[in-house]
Order: sequence, then structure tokens, then C-alpha cells
Amino acid sequence: MALRISKADLPPELRDTMIEQLGAVSENVEILWHSPEVARDNLEFGRKVGAWGAVDPSLKSFAHMAVAAQVGCSWCLDVGYFQAQNENLDLAKASQVPRWRDSEVFTELERDVLTYAEAMTNTPPTVTDEQYAGLLDRLGPAAMIEITTFIAYINLATRANVANGVESQGFSDACEIPLAGRPDRPDEVTA
Repeated sequence: MALRISKADLPPELRDTMIEQLGAVSENVEILWHSPEVARDNLEFGRKVGAWGAVDPSLKSFAHMAVAAQVGCSWCLDVGYFQAQNENLDLAKASQVPRWRDSEVFTELERDVLTYAEAMTNTPPTVTDEQYAGLLDRLGPAAMIEITTFIAYINLATRANVANGVESQGFSDACEIPLAGRPDRPDEVTA
């Protein structure tokens, strides 16, 4: 897939910040910059979402990557894995998110969060009362609201990237452990 719209020129300070943080300029931001207001608001909300602290960072990272794998956003999967490395998360687990159903490395809570992320991502969503209640009991109200809103935001970002034709930029190539590929199995996207 190719970008469906040309890249816009970014302000030099934004370009420099991205290069400092990621080692490259994010193509999704270059695309969004055709509407600087949309791009700025998206970056600001993304920063705020990333700063929420009621949910363990690993759970949010795994949920992010599960949504990206399901939607087919190679850019989000790539940068999500790269960010997991930069946040010193468990890369052995993070690398397995695209094939989490076949992997033995995840705890029951992690599996339930991954299942929830996929259920929220299904169209229409397939979240059940039991699924929600089970996570609510273990996470508590503040964390349940946070993980739900986080997954919804990631759905917005992944779907925009895919629709705009944004693909992986190779950020995860810097990670020691290779990112697992996603098996092509229809049962993987069901709740």
C-alpha cells in the first residue's frame, strides 16, 4: 500500500523533536499536517492518553499492539513495539502480541485485556457484560475507564493510519527480539 495523500511539510521544531524521540519523522504526522489543527490536537491527546497512569504500562502496550494487529496497522504495531522497548517493558511478551493466542508467555489478566481490546475493535464491538465485569473486578473503576478509553483512542489512530495508507517505518528493527508475525486465522479476532 502506498500513502494515499502526499506528506505535508512539518515545522522544523516538530521534525527535530520526532527525530530526537524516534530517530525519524513519523509519516502519519506528515499526513495529518495537511490540517495542522487536527495534527496538533491528535498529538496533544495522544500525549495525554500516554500519560494516564491508572493502568499498568504493559497492559496498555499489549492492548495497543493487539488493536494494531487486528486492524492491520503495521505502523502502529511497529512503533508500539519500539515504544515498549524504550519504556523497558517485557520485550519477550511484547514481541508475541501479534500471535498472543498461541503464546504461553501471557498471564490470565494480560490475556483478558488482549481479548477485551479485540472485542472493542470488532465491528460491531463484541464486549460482553461478563468480560467487562471480570476486568472491572481486577482493575478497579479508574483503570477500567482508562483502558477502555485508551483502546478506543488506539482504534481511532490505527484506523486513520490504515485509511491514509501509512505503513511501518521500521522502528522495531532496533529491537533485539524480532516481532512475531500474526497468524492468518479467523478465530483470532473473535471474543
